[in-house]
Amino acid sequence: MTDKITRRGILAGAGAVLGSFALGRSAALAQSGETLKIGFVSPVSGPLAGFGQTDGYVLQQARAALAKGVTINGTGYSVEILDRDTQSDPARAGQLARELINSGGVDLMIAVSTPETINPVSDACEAAGVPCISTVMPWEAWYFGRGAKPGEESPFKYGFHFGFGVDEFFRAYVSQWELIGTNRKVGVMYPNDADGNAVRAILAPRLEAAGYTIVDPGAYETGTSDYSRQIRMFRDEGVEIFNTFPIPPDFAAFWRQAAQQGLHRQIKIVQVAKTGLFPSDVEALGGLGDNIASAAYWHRDFPYVSPATGLTGAELCDGYEAATGRQWTQQLGASLSAIDVGMAALSAVANPKDREAIAAALPGLKAESIAGPVDFSSGPVRNVAHGPIIGTQWQRNGNRFDYVITENATDTNVPVTGTLRPYN
Repeated sequence: MTDKITRRGILAGAGAVLGSFALGRSAALAQSGETLKIGFVSPVSGPLAGFGQTDGYVLQQARAALAKGVTINGTGYSVEILDRDTQSDPARAGQLARELINSGGVDLMIAVSTPETINPVSDACEAAGVPCISTVMPWEAWYFGRGAKPGEESPFKYGFHFGFGVDEFFRAYVSQWELIGTNRKVGVMYPNDADGNAVRAILAPRLEAAGYTIVDPGAYETGTSDYSRQIRMFRDEGVEIFNTFPIPPDFAAFWRQAAQQGLHRQIKIVQVAKTGLFPSDVEALGGLGDNIASAAYWHRDFPYVSPATGLTGAELCDGYEAATGRQWTQQLGASLSAIDVGMAALSAVANPKDREAIAAALPGLKAESIAGPVDFSSGPVRNVAHGPIIGTQWQRNGNRFDYVITENATDTNVPVTGTLRPYN
């Protein structure tokens, strides 16, 4: 499978046809003066800035690959990507989306990373009738968190989300936690937000059914400064696995307090999500960051290639490190995969300037991406395509933390590269 995908990626870089679009066909461009406009909204600054840190580099690669335009079904178009920073503010995210729709005239919107960005952008697009593709948040928090009801027909026509969900977290966590002997007591700290409420309602019961004892002190508010009550409960209950879905500043505050109060000495697996995804999150913890377990929605070792740029994961990450001097992050491939899927959506219709046609085509879209295949026709609900979550761990290697793949239950094409270590 890897060889096939690699050959396809090489052809993409050469401007060969992928589905029904081709890169850099200047002869066809002479026949059309139209521009495809793609909005790209992500959190580049603020508390969620880790998610947007690499987006500038990703967009640079995408713009370079698309600089000579694309040919879609025999017609040439130039491509313009209009990126905006939400500053980690949901209200600003919605405002930016409306501006891109009303003033920017975008044909397609891309929203990347966390409910605080994706949900308000998706809502703005739904109201305006603009197709929107999003990734990097649990699909349940996107779908049910915006008003859809279990067992009922989808209320969304224009928004489509791909990536992991609670099922992927469950499979990855059970696979990961079985690698180390524990008492199977899991202390959970889920925030009172879209992510936390989704995982509390769906993930915790599944973990209990799988034989884990869940110790839950209840939802906490983002920005909480004192976690003594939660720490005392986890310590008294003897939990040996800790799982949380906070924003990075909240986890840093909690885990430092946990260390001061001795909780960290009894924990064998520290399994974090939404935080601990990027090197900066772990480095900020100093010695407390070693052996923090995480989960990757993308990794440089994923065996896939970006159709939009022709880049492999290793090429993307090596290029980023050479250009910036910073360690690669999993967001590189996630953001680029959204552009891959966006280009596939535009190429799935006769006229990519027709928003209604794009929205009508998306439920049946099957696309390749640097994060792997994306298939909206086989998702759990009409507007969603499944994606993997891979068990990982941050392991100190000299002056940096290596991001090691420790299990691959949700995508066995991804190679396991290391062994999970007990936290203490």
